[in-house]
Formats: sequence, structure tokens, C-alpha cells
Amino acid sequence: MLQQTQVKTVIPFWNHWIRELPTIEAVAKASPAKIHKLWEGLGYYTRVRNLQKAAKQIVECGVRNPECGKSGCRFPENYDDVLALPGIGRYTAGAICSIAFNQPVPILDGNVIRVLTRIFGIGENPKEKKTNARLWQIAEELVKEANKGRDSALRCPDAAARRPYHCSHFNQSLMELGALVCTPRNPQCQICPVKKLCVAFQDNRVEELPNLGKRETVTKRRFVAFVVERNGRYLVRQRPSGVVNSHLWEFPNLETTNGKSNPKLAAKDIFGVTPSRIEPLATVKHSITRYRITLDAFHVSLEGTGFTSRHSEEAKSGTRGTCPSEKAGVWKTPAQMQSLAFTSAHRKVLGALTDGAAR
Repeated sequence: MLQQTQVKTVIPFWNHWIRELPTIEAVAKASPAKIHKLWEGLGYYTRVRNLQKAAKQIVECGVRNPECGKSGCRFPENYDDVLALPGIGRYTAGAICSIAFNQPVPILDGNVIRVLTRIFGIGENPKEKKTNARLWQIAEELVKEANKGRDSALRCPDAAARRPYHCSHFNQSLMELGALVCTPRNPQCQICPVKKLCVAFQDNRVEELPNLGKRETVTKRRFVAFVVERNGRYLVRQRPSGVVNSHLWEFPNLETTNGKSNPKLAAKDIFGVTPSRIEPLATVKHSITRYRITLDAFHVSLEGTGFTSRHSEEAKSGTRGTCPSEKAGVWKTPAQMQSLAFTSAHRKVLGALTDGAAR
């Protein structure tokens, strides 16, 4: 959950998740619909699918090797085993092994990169392979140096009691330093505990580092979505595998060209007929990576067009309709839609629909 997401955003999702799926076994057995619903609103949904793949892999390991854990499965503690889990890369594996298991392995996230490039005066782009490798090496040398203190403490029980978890504390302190003091803008250098060691501070280059190169150009995209109702049910569809937000639900929609949209033409492209009525419902603006997206949602009526008459039986049963275009979807009641995991933008459209119905 913390991959590319701030702690304050994650906490309520974590609390809800752990109440619903408190064990690795529970995650492994949960339905795709349940895990997506619990993750709804966090974004980057590949993470939750990888999380479940990892849980299944751990459970399967426990089945094959029951001696690996008292309950039949146990989260691995070996760095290479953690790294082998789906969705876990070098940084996440390092964070888990150093923070949870106090092992001398490095971490390198955005906060740590900022701290290290400033302290050591590294002017090259940290995204470049050679510079990135250098930063990993520095992070590894530092955490191993911290581990020497841990080794000394272990030889002296009194010292161990006073200063536990050297690797864990060290890596966490690097991240916190970057998050709270050595910030991207307006860093608090005067209260920084390592300012005397900081090359960027001494050379007045703090604002220049890290050198991340040119920002990616922002791209604007525009979509139109349609809310169609029939016999108390609404037409929705599930996004296919292999696309952004795959397996999540949405209202029928399409992207418009050149930022311009003709809702009636777009509706005809999806439904095969021109709506008899079309009214604005909501406009939702959101961002995904470098894209700035505007979604215009419309409440449309297909009465008298031939579309609803062909779908009356499907509308009653909630089964997939034989739409002129397979892009249309299935019919769901408002209660059924509330239990589905929608993309964030379309969840807002559903909210506008619900608010309108309440009034």
C-alpha cells in the first residue's frame, strides 16, 4: 500500500483491510472482487493483484514445506526470498528486511535519494543507471556501518538494551529525514542534524539537488461517459485484463479526439443508436501519472431507439445484454453497483448519480 502512496492516505485503507483480511491465508483465499473493492480508491491496482499472488505463493510454500511456519505458512525473512515475491522490488525488499527484520540491507526511495544526493553533492541524474548504482552502493555502505553498532551492542547486553534495531532505525531515519526536513521544496536546513556533513548545504546547492532532469510533459486527455437506466438498473462494464485499472468497473465511456466531444456521436459509437435525450450529470477531473484527465458524464435516455426493448429481459435478469457493441456492459442495481470496485473517476460519477437520486 505504501508503494507510491503517502502514509496518511494508506492508514484508513490498511485498517479496513486488516479487519477484513487479517492473515496471509485470508488474502490468498479472497475473491478478486473483494480485494479490488478493499483497494478501491488507492490506485495502482496492479499492487493488490501482486499482493494476492504473493500471498498465494507463500501459502503454497507452506503447503510444500510445513516446517517453514507454525501455521503452515510464514512470510519469508531471507532477502532473496522476499525479493522473489510478486510485486516486490529491491526497495520494498530492503525496507521489509531492514525495518521488520533488522537486517543490514539498503533502501533507496525518493526521500533517501534526495538526502544522499544533497549530503554527498551528487549532481548527476539519479535516474541514470550509473548514478543510481552509486546511490545504492552508498546506501548499502551506510546501513552496514550502522550494523557494526548493532554487532557491538549484541556483544554487550547492556548496550543492546539501550540501542536496539540499528539497521531498522537507520533506514527509517533516512526516509524520515527526507520526508520531514530535507524536503523537495523549502528544506529546513537550519535544523538538519547532518547539515555540517552536507555538501549541498555548504555549497549553497540544496535547491539544485537532486538533479531529476526535465519533467515529463503533461498530457491532457478527455473522456465522455454515459449513465443509462432501465427498470431500476444501470449499464456498467468491467475493464478487461492488461489495461490500466483492469478488472475495475466503470460506466460506458470512450476517449474523445483533440479534446473535443460530441456526446451524441460518442453515445452512438458505443450503443449503436443515438440517444433520445442527453443531459450533463457531472464533470470529474483527475490525474494518472503525467496525464490530466477530464471526464464528462451524461445521463442519457435510449427510450424509443430500439436499444432498451432489445435489452428488457437482460435488464430484468442482470445478465449481459446483446448490445450492438460489446463496449456497453451489464445491468446492475444501485445496491449491486455499491458493492463493485469502480475506478476513482467513475466512483465519483456514481456518487453524483446517487446524490441526484436522493434529491
